[in-house]
Amino acid sequence: MTTHIEKLIQQLDDSTGPSYDARAELIGIGSDAIPAIIDGLPSLGGFGQLTAIEVFEEVGDPRCGSALIALLGSDDPTIREWAAMALAGLEIGDAIEPVRQAYRACLERATPPDWSEPVGIRWALTELGARTPVIPPLTARLGNTADPSSPGWPSAHFEEVINDLADHGQVNLYSQFWRVAGGRTYGISDTGLDWQLDWTAPWAHLVEEARTWSLLEASEDPVGDDIFVTPIWIDRTDLHPER
Repeated sequence: MTTHIEKLIQQLDDSTGPSYDARAELIGIGSDAIPAIIDGLPSLGGFGQLTAIEVFEEVGDPRCGSALIALLGSDDPTIREWAAMALAGLEIGDAIEPVRQAYRACLERATPPDWSEPVGIRWALTELGARTPVIPPLTARLGNTADPSSPGWPSAHFEEVINDLADHGQVNLYSQFWRVAGGRTYGISDTGLDWQLDWTAPWAHLVEEARTWSLLEASEDPVGDDIFVTPIWIDRTDLHPER
């Protein structure tokens, strides 16, 4: 059995097809496969390590915590992001400080805050209880009008939410739109606006620039009672976290 598991682990790197079957079989084996995956992780390439992270998440064995923490030091930003999010999903309490360090490293590399890695790591810090997003009162109330099972805010309130966030010094990075139909949630295309912020600008300028672009997006967003929107925003403290 050990030899078979080791063969499956090596197949995780094969993106031409075998990795999918190996992933499924390792998930089926469950916790018995975790020690071998941890041991084999350093020998895998980037694709294999990402697939291994998916196995860790599906199996949910906390023993993979130390291996995921080690992956926070990877040279690959996607691996760092997925590792942080997996640590949060598995509720690995010992991961808080390493994930904080991974986020500080993003800032030191001057990775734009709206790129995938810092967005994912901030989410992980929030889930681990190490970051508290600023949610202004009006924004919180407008969200409560939605079905709790629906994502974000009703699109009809998008403009109000954007103004409320900006009025409270928050920078909206981007927004994801969703359609809820037949008990299912579907991601839908955004307005297609391509806007980027100059992160060397003063914070107040960033707030207003993001407000302007987001309101333009709101004027062109999909409409309907079944449309919801999830803005992704940050506070000034997210660029200067406590050490």
